[in-house]
Amino acid sequence: MCGICGDYRFDGSKPGQAVINKMLQKLQRRGPDNEGFFHEGPVALGHRRLSIIDLSARSNQPMVDNELQLALVFNGTIYNYPELRKELTHKGYQFFSGGDSEVIIKAYSEWGEQCVERLHGMFAFAIVDLRDYSLFIARDRLGIKPLYYSVDDKRFLFASNMQALIAAGQINTEINPIGLHNQLTLHAVIPAPNTILEGVKKLAPGTCVKIDVNGNMKYHRYWHLKATRDADKSGWTEADWEEAIHDSLMAAVKQRITVADVPVGVLLSGGLDASLLVALLAEAGVNDLRTFSIGFNDIGDEQGSEFEYSDQVVERYGTLHHKYLIPNHEVLDRLPEAISQMAEPMVGQDAVAFYLLSERVSKEVKVVQSGQGADEVFAGYFWYPMMAEAESNGESDFRSFASYYFDRCHDEFLQSVSKAYRAKDYTREIVTRLLAAPYADEYLDKVLRMDTTTLIVDDPVKRVDNMTMAWGLEARVPFLDHKLVELAAQMPNHYKIGQMGGKHILKKIARGKIPDAVIDRPKGYFPMPALKYVRGEFLDMMTDVLHSQACRERGVFEPAYIKRLLKNPEAEENMTRLKGSKLWHMALLEMWLQAHID
Repeated sequence: MCGICGDYRFDGSKPGQAVINKMLQKLQRRGPDNEGFFHEGPVALGHRRLSIIDLSARSNQPMVDNELQLALVFNGTIYNYPELRKELTHKGYQFFSGGDSEVIIKAYSEWGEQCVERLHGMFAFAIVDLRDYSLFIARDRLGIKPLYYSVDDKRFLFASNMQALIAAGQINTEINPIGLHNQLTLHAVIPAPNTILEGVKKLAPGTCVKIDVNGNMKYHRYWHLKATRDADKSGWTEADWEEAIHDSLMAAVKQRITVADVPVGVLLSGGLDASLLVALLAEAGVNDLRTFSIGFNDIGDEQGSEFEYSDQVVERYGTLHHKYLIPNHEVLDRLPEAISQMAEPMVGQDAVAFYLLSERVSKEVKVVQSGQGADEVFAGYFWYPMMAEAESNGESDFRSFASYYFDRCHDEFLQSVSKAYRAKDYTREIVTRLLAAPYADEYLDKVLRMDTTTLIVDDPVKRVDNMTMAWGLEARVPFLDHKLVELAAQMPNHYKIGQMGGKHILKKIARGKIPDAVIDRPKGYFPMPALKYVRGEFLDMMTDVLHSQACRERGVFEPAYIKRLLKNPEAEENMTRLKGSKLWHMALLEMWLQAHID
């Protein structure tokens, strides 16, 4: 797990080290163990390393294979690299290092652009062919690892976070109207290739790009998730599906604990998903498992921790547990710091929680497993049955989704922003297109596929990667193993929804492994009440931000709308359909812009 960047010129000029150094400064926290630079012809590469596999200097990057004339920068982990290494060795390749990075170089040499189809893991990488100086970049199937870029007629810049690109200079930092509409409507999800900034794009999941020295770019989507029933599994019973999902999940968990030369822990919330990971790791024979939980102050009846559930899992499995309680004053004090580390503006309350938790966890381990993805893959959220019922009652695909997910309808978006930023309904166009994509049997298949391949990428998955890597901590997400995701997409939806509030098949697997209280509890969310029920010092802070001179001069928000939110932040109309604070959404966006653009 690392931070990567590059400067690729089309105009005949040669990139120097100065631009790469500026970008590397913004990537340092992603890779605190080593820094590397490579320059030849029209390309310069930079790398910050977090040493997880083959801790020796042989696996430092940029990695150059002089025999094959290939140079690589890579962020991520390839879980099947031992198998690929063995296959490539049989084909005659010789290796000079012991990690997964060199395997990508050899795989590209052997299979070309199709090498990505053989990689099992999370990755974002760039390979330069030093014979013709072509550049090949790729991102993993589910977008677990980020890859941002900026391109014009002179150069192509890329990096693991947006801050690095901005630091490189000459980036158009005007607000992208599509990104703004998504940001305020789609729960801060801005699907690729857009971002909140006009001059910064991001590579879509499951996509690769080949670029030549003239700036010609050829995109290829190498993976699509098909949410259709498999005829060969038509006779499977619930017990068959339970066994298959268990075995696939167990394989994913084992890979993510064994492919590392450092200890691996678990971020243990009080929910089913993380608790099940602990149980499966114990089943796999891990005896000294380290677990980590975080909680915050209660506000009113809103609990700020799930310790009552996580403690039960710790007691059952005797894990080496670390429990942290963060007072609200520390949340407020550290909020600007956390926002400064966000590659994009992230409104999810748990972004700040993961930032504060990761700081502490990184002092104990370098790698953790986390439960992100289970709710999207196995239909764990309360709104899925509501969407399915609305569609069955004759609502359009779009309306059935938007009515239960969107933070604001288009009319409210127009009320929330000033005249200069009012635009057409971009979010409707994007969601309608995603829902209409082929290879989905039922309406819920369409929704879950869109959630798994698009919405989750730029919501919980992005938050976890961003905030763990801000402390040099690698987060691995077994529920987003692409083989498990493909299997689950074939499973009939009634084995997902069930009669128990979603994730039926996971609850069946978990029964007897983790306490019933954890399985049967109502669905919970990473609690941070102070950013949901905005009161006291938090309200004062958001008021100051939205009344600041910078905010007024930027002129994005309509003053009357902000006034309404500030008057009564907890009013029902000022909370989103997903129970978030609209005031926090506006304040967070402005704070992010002030931290990164001003």
